[in-house]
Amino acid sequence: MEKVYEIVTLLLLLVYWLTIAGVTVRVVFKRRALGVSIAWLMIIYILPIVGVIAYLLFGELNLGKTRAMRAKAMFEPYRQWLLSLQSCPAHRPQHINEQSHHVNRLCHARIGVPELTGNQLALQTEPADILKSIALDIRQAQKSVDMVFYIWHPGGHADEVAQAACDTAKRGIPVRIMLDSAGSKVFFRSKWPHAMREAGVELIEALAVNPFRMFFRRLDIRQHRKVAIIDNHIAYTGSMNLVDPRFFKQDAGVGQWVDVMVRVSGPTVPVLSSVFAWDWEVETGLRDLPSSPECLLIEDHQHANHAVQAIPSGPGLPEGMIQQVLTLAIHQAEKSIVITTPYLVPSEGLMVSLQTAAQRGVSVTLIIPEKNDSLMVEWASRSFFEDLMSAGIEIYRFGGGLLHTKSVLVDEQYCLVGTVNLDMRSLWLNFELTLTVDDPEFCASINALHRHYLAQSTRISADAWQQRPVYHKPIEQFFYMFSPLL
Repeated sequence: MEKVYEIVTLLLLLVYWLTIAGVTVRVVFKRRALGVSIAWLMIIYILPIVGVIAYLLFGELNLGKTRAMRAKAMFEPYRQWLLSLQSCPAHRPQHINEQSHHVNRLCHARIGVPELTGNQLALQTEPADILKSIALDIRQAQKSVDMVFYIWHPGGHADEVAQAACDTAKRGIPVRIMLDSAGSKVFFRSKWPHAMREAGVELIEALAVNPFRMFFRRLDIRQHRKVAIIDNHIAYTGSMNLVDPRFFKQDAGVGQWVDVMVRVSGPTVPVLSSVFAWDWEVETGLRDLPSSPECLLIEDHQHANHAVQAIPSGPGLPEGMIQQVLTLAIHQAEKSIVITTPYLVPSEGLMVSLQTAAQRGVSVTLIIPEKNDSLMVEWASRSFFEDLMSAGIEIYRFGGGLLHTKSVLVDEQYCLVGTVNLDMRSLWLNFELTLTVDDPEFCASINALHRHYLAQSTRISADAWQQRPVYHKPIEQFFYMFSPLL
């Protein structure tokens, strides 16, 4: 009997080591950022069984067989649709500045998405006004309403948007809504899904989360976009989920969430519609590309020559797009860079780009929340402070709530606004969307917003930071080692 136990033990040890070796080989042979591979190997060797299971569930960008096949089949038709916009009169590369020019060339080469002029943009910063504006535009819809959001949380003015969607669908207007399963789990347990479907709304739970699905795709891929499109004529996008901050995460101890949305009208709206169509087809298999934009320019309009580029990223789209765009913008800065982000866990490439910009004399300012809703991200963020400040970068901590705005302003004349956080999840994993804007007036409004944030922020002093409690440093270093996975 002892022999049997010995044989069984040896077999189990053999299986154990073969499993560890097999996963190690898989990690090593996957071409990805070196820091990501090292972080996974640390987890696998420190917590072997847990680490192996975690890697198999979350270690690779696995969208699932069906969605991956759809995305592969979809890419070329969508690319051709976007390339067709190059002939649109609103595509006027001769009028855009140098930052726009290089980003436009990159996006054209990799995706086909053009930069289009003739848009009208309105920066909206008050949550109640944003939600009321969306609800009003939905109620006035004549042809269609399409929305995709990471979080829809019931309560307050968010319910006005839900009711507007129901009332519009009852009028016979097609209303399609896609919400992330994990982000909107409270919504899917509320009264609204039944009410919407009863009214005729097509409501989709994107990337559904349940234990069975973990064997077929990575569970933590999230639909992180925030877009509302009315009649293929008006669109909203930005950092704000469809929530009323007065009713959202009130027990988190971070204050109300602070966000922005951009109301867009003009030829860029159909491009945003194509992003929604992409998401809808990935999830349902149904193709419904929007009609091309009406590219009629009003030459004397104040926005006639100002360009907007809508850049989507995520599984099925060219890898690393947003990081490349951010890197380009940072390297082309001559005077100043101001960035707001709730989650500061930059990739090695972005870290070097920011440090290089500061060291060549560019004023680089980061504005982040004083309190964060993610403890791991909070500690990981702190681990970057010393290196950033030693390069001459100024870091401000916003005290007026959880600053959730994701924005970049370069030289006060070129800006990026969207859903992308400065962390690995946004840069490499989730479905995201960023607008790049070459519009002096709009960038001036972003600049004014940043000044408003700075007035409520406290600058971190390098000397004071060195005096922080000694026990903070090993905690920061621990989370720094795993920052490539956050």
